[in-house]
Amino acid sequence: MDTKIYKVVTAEQWAEAQAGAPVRAPVDVADGYVHFSTAAQLQETLDKWFRGLDGCVLVEFSADDFSADLKWEPSRGGQLFPHVYGLVSARLAAAVWSLELGPEGAPLAPAEVVGDRSGGDVS
Repeated sequence: MDTKIYKVVTAEQWAEAQAGAPVRAPVDVADGYVHFSTAAQLQETLDKWFRGLDGCVLVEFSADDFSADLKWEPSRGGQLFPHVYGLVSARLAAAVWSLELGPEGAPLAPAEVVGDRSGGDVS
């Protein structure tokens, strides 16, 4: 099964990644790994960490592209989140969306992503 994982970055961070820099945010540098979410976790991630931040970009990756660098680790509420301990290249992006702010002030995950919950099962 091809599990999809999702990274949220600012438009500026995505532009830098497209120019050759790793896909990452300051929190990734500070924590030593790249934070991702599954489709099932995505809107909660947007609500918690990106509220009020306009111009976010959602990038979809295949978990299979990261092999041993991908670790599923407990985070919010004990949920297993995908973390990549390595460099993430924009060239691996499977899809990209520009996100709009919703009525509550957080970016809204695309319906075609959150409607697909297949990324949530890591067993």
